[in-house]
Amino acid sequence: SRVIDHDLQGEIDGHTWTVDFPVYIDCTYQQGKYDEKGVARHGYAVDAPFIETPRQARKYYSRRFGIESTYRLSERSIAMTTTQNPAVRFLYVLISFLLQNAWRYLHWEYVASPRRGARRLWSWRFDEFLGMVRRATETALAVRRAVPANKPPDDRFER
Repeated sequence: SRVIDHDLQGEIDGHTWTVDFPVYIDCTYQQGKYDEKGVARHGYAVDAPFIETPRQARKYYSRRFGIESTYRLSERSIAMTTTQNPAVRFLYVLISFLLQNAWRYLHWEYVASPRRGARRLWSWRFDEFLGMVRRATETALAVRRAVPANKPPDDRFER
């Protein structure tokens, strides 16, 4: 196990930027788990003051929800765009992740009922939450669903 310093460099609108962050690499022996042998290396890009060792990083991040399921959920809430600007695309991904975190928090605090042992998680799908957010946004922005016509429709369109 070890900690290495990594820097990420990029250029946006002629400005060069660099981000430095530590990468914690934790090594564990497989010992036949999942029919695997040898050393498993787990890398974590961490910039949290409460994580000091690679073992702590692995322990902390193993309790978090899975990255794969987060990306699967983000496909439902991410805005579609044709722009090639990576900053705009990254902004849409961040908004998608913020919506997921808000849903998880609201689900845990207000939908799940406390009881002895663990909370009972009632069914409240992410799609239902997105529909609620969409309707609230349309109401707040006064989105029109129909456009008034200047003249009555022709006889061709009668049912």
